[in-house]
Amino acid sequence: MFPTRGLIFDTSHGNLLKVDAYGNILVCAHGFNFMRGPEIREQYPNKFIQRDDTERFHILNTLFNLPETYLFACLVDFFTNCPRYTSCETGFKDGDLFMSFKSMFQDVRDAVDWVHYKGSLKEKTLENLEIYVVKEPKLPLLLSRMNEVGKVFLVTNSDYKYTNKIMTYMFDFGHGPQPGSPPRPWQSYFDMVVVDARKPLFFSEGTVLRQVDKTTGHLKIGTHTGPLQQGIVYSGGSSDIMGDLLGTKGKDILYIGDHIFGDILKSKKRQGWRTFLVIPELAQELHVWTDKSTLFEELQSLDVFLAELYKHLDSSSNERPDISAIQRRIKKVTHDMDMCYGMMGSLFRSGSRQTLFASQVMRYADLYAASFINLLYYPFSYLFRAAHVLVSMLSDQKCGHLASLRHTYPVKPSLR
Repeated sequence: MFPTRGLIFDTSHGNLLKVDAYGNILVCAHGFNFMRGPEIREQYPNKFIQRDDTERFHILNTLFNLPETYLFACLVDFFTNCPRYTSCETGFKDGDLFMSFKSMFQDVRDAVDWVHYKGSLKEKTLENLEIYVVKEPKLPLLLSRMNEVGKVFLVTNSDYKYTNKIMTYMFDFGHGPQPGSPPRPWQSYFDMVVVDARKPLFFSEGTVLRQVDKTTGHLKIGTHTGPLQQGIVYSGGSSDIMGDLLGTKGKDILYIGDHIFGDILKSKKRQGWRTFLVIPELAQELHVWTDKSTLFEELQSLDVFLAELYKHLDSSSNERPDISAIQRRIKKVTHDMDMCYGMMGSLFRSGSRQTLFASQVMRYADLYAASFINLLYYPFSYLFRAAHVLVSMLSDQKCGHLASLRHTYPVKPSLR
């Protein structure tokens, strides 16, 4: 499987990089050519990048980024192998014409933005709903139960016409929350529906809150100033306005989304909401974790064996254990583990090292799961707590002290 989310595109060298939380390079690919250690070090001393250089390094960590990530790799691979073009350090040359990786990145990004702006992507989706939209039979039941104990809202950047067609299809089961119960319109499952939200702007100053004419899909003239009205579809507004209308704010809100920046990060940092990140890839990650458990166990055993070699040594020791064979084996097992997930490895880690994507999930998502339908199997009073796990620790048994080699962190609860 190629690619995965959470990669970084280097607009100077045209490489796709998989890095950890600190900028250390885990995987580097130029087109579809996976570079080895010496090649990587030629372009990135110490196999490290400055992630703060956002002019050069662009993070591609959303589901929307997957097609353009693949397109970057295709273009770099094509021009690298096309005899008409000469590869340069920062791009490709054909006679007097030069195309930099930076301009290539911008062209692809502009093209993707144009497809979204023009609306052709949504048109094709609506023409083939059964192909592109997965219906979840348990969705009406979960939302009806949620609505019995609290207020439920829908906030989307899409316009009303598109939202209405998608949601009508999603709730078209011929019955209500339970088989045999009468069908209900999709809007009845929500206390408030907001379209044209323009997230992440929605979580700061927002826009004017207006009402939608559900017959025509057009916006009504004027700004909505009254209380919340059942059955009304709103356009625009902000998270503050919505909180006032619903009579709730801050940690009283659990916000569910699949966009780690536009949904999770902004709602957490600007509003202090509780956050639930939907990560569809998690289902495959857990499958591999279970199916290939022997590889994970071997890696843990190698770590223990490595620690045993240094167990009786201290700063006065001149002895240097030969760990080269263990290092080679750790590298081999880590590679085998990564290949079980796909060409770019796991979305969350490489061996025992967390990826940048994983660190962002840990930082901003209170909960995460492959589907929010998993909430159906928990009482709404359930207290989710993360078990505190100390990682990368070195135990000094003589002194009874624990010296941390890396950060310690609580493992966030995930819903399986």
